[in-house]
Amino acid sequence: MTEPLLRIENLSLRREGYEVLRGVNLAVQPGEVHGLLGLNGSGKSSLAYTLMGCGGYTPDGGTIRFAGQDITRLSITERARLGLTLAWQEPARFEGLPVGAYLALGARSAEPAILAAALEAVALSPAIYLKRPVNHALSGGERKRIELASVFAMRPKLAILDEPDSGVDTLTLGDIAALIRKMAEQGAAVLLITHRDEMLAVADSASLMCQGSIVFSGSPEETRSFYGGRCRLHGDALGGQPWPAEERISLAVEAAGARRTMPTGR
Repeated sequence: MTEPLLRIENLSLRREGYEVLRGVNLAVQPGEVHGLLGLNGSGKSSLAYTLMGCGGYTPDGGTIRFAGQDITRLSITERARLGLTLAWQEPARFEGLPVGAYLALGARSAEPAILAAALEAVALSPAIYLKRPVNHALSGGERKRIELASVFAMRPKLAILDEPDSGVDTLTLGDIAALIRKMAEQGAAVLLITHRDEMLAVADSASLMCQGSIVFSGSPEETRSFYGGRCRLHGDALGGQPWPAEERISLAVEAAGARRTMPTGR
């Protein structure tokens, strides 16, 4: 079997006295789109920030291996140089900086044709947007697309996309899905983080996160089924996480039972 590009083993993290990651285990293969699904507050973004090496997200235990190297204690800059990048849930604003210059900041090549192709990949016209400033005049959907275009232009080995569907109306979800598949076709692995189970349609495999733990992994269809039949019902009843400990334990037990009943030989 191919060595995973990303391997997370028993990762734990405490912030402000609260255990936000609890023994997370996850693997992403080269060129794979892996969907990470979970309700708001389940720890998905905390995992993304920990993987990227953001300040305040140094794990208390466990390891992160990327491209065969232990990166658990590396800086965010060192991880980026290895080919790991993160598209933030809330894109940054660089007031007054033209979109083209923003894309060029991290692009593998600043050639105009490369930057134009990145915008076209997210269904934005280069003629309209390359010289447009990145500021408050852009809508949430436009800013999200530009952020995704910047990741596309980087050509990373692994792109962590944190809620790429947030701030974007449902009419553009198809564009985002097409972009993710295009990135994978060009050799990038994608960790797709979302709370919308319909986004898993673009994934090759998927996992479900609940209260800081991975409670289920399988095909996108299996993960959506488990989420719809259990997590969504819990969320409707209990609201955003964190939930009481007994609810998290109950869900983990259900997940274990579901895995035992899955057909083998996949």
